[in-house]
Amino acid sequence: MVAACPFPANHGSPASIREMSEALARLGHDVHIVTHPNGQRIPVTGVRIHRAAGFGLHNPVRVGPFWQRPIFDFLLLVKLLRVIRNERIEIIHAHNYEGALIGYAAKLLTGRPLLYNAVNIMSDELPSYRFIRPKALAKWIGRWLDHLVPLTADSITVVSEELRDFMARRGIPSRRVVLVPAGIHPEMFEDADPDWIRRHYPVGSRPIVLYTGTLDEFQRVDYLLKAMQQAAAREPQALLAIYPNIVNPVVLEKYREMAAGLGMAENIIWMKDGHLQDLPHCLASADIAVLPRPACPGHPVKLLNYMAAGKAIVAFKGSAKGLRHLYNGFLVEDHDWQRLGEGILTLLKEPELAKRLGVNAKACIQGNFDWSTLANGISVIYHRMMAVDDREEGSTDDRELYRYLRKSYHPVFLERRRRSVPPSFPDRRKSNRRIQAKQISFLERRKMTYE
Repeated sequence: MVAACPFPANHGSPASIREMSEALARLGHDVHIVTHPNGQRIPVTGVRIHRAAGFGLHNPVRVGPFWQRPIFDFLLLVKLLRVIRNERIEIIHAHNYEGALIGYAAKLLTGRPLLYNAVNIMSDELPSYRFIRPKALAKWIGRWLDHLVPLTADSITVVSEELRDFMARRGIPSRRVVLVPAGIHPEMFEDADPDWIRRHYPVGSRPIVLYTGTLDEFQRVDYLLKAMQQAAAREPQALLAIYPNIVNPVVLEKYREMAAGLGMAENIIWMKDGHLQDLPHCLASADIAVLPRPACPGHPVKLLNYMAAGKAIVAFKGSAKGLRHLYNGFLVEDHDWQRLGEGILTLLKEPELAKRLGVNAKACIQGNFDWSTLANGISVIYHRMMAVDDREEGSTDDRELYRYLRKSYHPVFLERRRRSVPPSFPDRRKSNRRIQAKQISFLERRKMTYE
């Protein structure tokens, strides 16, 4: 695994890489994570972590670009080449754009096949960090990376239909692209403390609307603040709790000033930096969870956290992967923050509706977005890549399983799930590169299509 970021860390991609790696290790894969010099103190089980040299450079955990990154990325490539040689690595599994470019350099130098896990579109995200000026230059660089990076990989996994369509528009053959959505360990949200926020903050019995995650510009916390102002005008007791996992002090101060200007001082709690072990308790304490990011081409990990915790979710449609309006979420059109505020108010006024949406959201996790399910699909891709790399045709069952996964695996809503009988696969397990019986069983259970 190539993780060109601080690792482990309690946000987005690092969290997904950690959970994916642990799930693959439980299936018997020997997983090595090659990453930047530092990370947070979060347990990682079943895998080995190899850190690039830091040479004393300060590298705080943060989201987005910073001036040390090119240095760390070069040192990461050096470490990756050493790990591939010493550990006899067979597949390079790279995450995000930097990881893919580093993985491609290692692929050219070692001949190992490269799997790229695509989670975003850089032309949309890079300008939002305001690191590269002018903004037009950042957008041009993002477009260039959007064109180049997908071409480097032998196989690509994407976390959403939008990203799969994006790859198709870039001319990437469909046989190289597989939809494998982001995942989660739902068991971490069991037995959480529903009074955790009320015990740590003086909120009394006020209803709590919760946002968790980073405060970067693309998350559109400004929409959330304006939506909450509208809801609080009709429900003065409503309280917005903002639980950031990675804090940028400059951005935090910007939103504090905005909240004060909106007259929201009495309706917002700015919670301390979020720790992973407290996240389940924080979510269990909330009445509603909000996702204010519009038009997200990837799959927000916070959304999976909300669903696994059984929360009623208010979100823009562009980010609401796996949600349907009034079935397992309250969805509004992108950028319409007035409707976002109406959605918050509706669920505060109708607790039975909020409860039903939360129950349905949680029910949609198992078998669709849990890592136990998704890791089996990634394992199929690994086996297929090894067969191709060895110039093998692959056995009939390997080819059919891979085709079945690529065309048929989609997460769907439980109430509208249709199942059909998958192809009949011969059981050929004489080689260690044949698909394990439990993977075949998994795919036989997971025949799904969108309706």
